[in-house]
Amino acid sequence: MADGNADWMGSLPPALRSLPLSNLAIPGSHDSFSYWVDEKSPVGPDQAKAIKRLARISLVRKIMKKWSVTQNLTFKEQLEGGIRYFDLRVSSKPGEIGQEIYFIHGLFGIKVWDGLKEMNSFLEQHPKEVIFLDFNHFYAMDDSHHHFLISRIRSAFESKLCCVECVEYVTLLYMWKKKYQVLIFYHHPLYQEYPFLWPGNKMPAPWANTTNVHKLLQFLETTLGERSRYGTFHVSQAILTPRVKTIARHLVRGLKNTLVHRNLPMILNWVKAQKPGVMGVNIITSDFVELVDFAATVIALNDLLLEENESAT
Repeated sequence: MADGNADWMGSLPPALRSLPLSNLAIPGSHDSFSYWVDEKSPVGPDQAKAIKRLARISLVRKIMKKWSVTQNLTFKEQLEGGIRYFDLRVSSKPGEIGQEIYFIHGLFGIKVWDGLKEMNSFLEQHPKEVIFLDFNHFYAMDDSHHHFLISRIRSAFESKLCCVECVEYVTLLYMWKKKYQVLIFYHHPLYQEYPFLWPGNKMPAPWANTTNVHKLLQFLETTLGERSRYGTFHVSQAILTPRVKTIARHLVRGLKNTLVHRNLPMILNWVKAQKPGVMGVNIITSDFVELVDFAATVIALNDLLLEENESAT
């Protein structure tokens, strides 16, 4: 993925800087942290009991890795490539002393703290870029784990954290003026206790849960049509989800070689036909964001808003 997109938000034409971020087209990644999963660690608490039993066999863990890794790029590489929305699932390690929290997708990934620091160092170097971190699944976490994680988030980003505000006020100009760069969405009731945690319902991300690309595209169309006009961001998850029998049939090939390669061109064509704006696309996520020029395709959609702006004046 070209790192020519590292400063794309800061480079947007002036007319787009005063539009709500909920009206811009923004590229995101699905299971953003899964570029490294630890096949030696125990299987995560997000997995069914039968899988946990099977996964005592190291070969099974190797196969799980093939189906758990949905991104090949580190956070820094994704950010340099233009990705600005990150889909995050986190967990404690049951039986481990202390409150440490890890990214998880079937297998445990890196410590959340390490990922947040990597993102913050990118933001330090690119002060006009804004990121969305969507903490949407929590496993094996009690309130003390949550408070620990939230304090880590605060330590990592400090004054860059954007406090909850009316969605329509949040434009690039607003963010730059306040020196904010990070919006955190936290799908747990504890968000109410912290001014910098946005409720999960401000970031709806309807999930098609299908292996069929035609059903996926129909679902994306329908959910976009039902999108709230105001008051929320919106995620179009342009992803295909493997069924157990898909995994069984293609055990050793893994996700990338079965579902993704074959269907990405159709998914990308759907993206190219979209338009951002009040009832249009906002955040679009995909698996393996480096396989095609996904981020650049999404970012380019913002030019349509410019044409609209010119024709209105």
